[in-house]
Amino acid sequence: MHKASCHCGVVQFEVTLRGGLRNPHRCSCSLCAKRGAVVASVELADLKITCGEDKLSLYQFNTRTARHYFCSICGIYTHHQRRSNPRQFSFNVACLEGVDPYAFGEVPVADGINHPCDRGG
Repeated sequence: MHKASCHCGVVQFEVTLRGGLRNPHRCSCSLCAKRGAVVASVELADLKITCGEDKLSLYQFNTRTARHYFCSICGIYTHHQRRSNPRQFSFNVACLEGVDPYAFGEVPVADGINHPCDRGG
């Protein structure tokens, strides 16, 4: 169990990382390219909001399938329910306590511009 929060600390959550932090990456879709966050994914049951759920704002675009959440106070993206796998949340690795997202060096970039759901796969 890893504790995480937005910048101001109003939104707090816990992430269960079964097998550690797997596949940290960025995405090239229009939203992810602008926010630049390093993300990793977990099953829905493995991310729990522990404080400040009422301060989360929801943003959806394009197909309105993915559900992107951010703190309405400080604006930090915390997590989103994935479009390509709605049974998972991706979360902002930089929100994890004690994790330096710059320590990963080169981070792979997923091709969100050519999303698998747009190709029928």
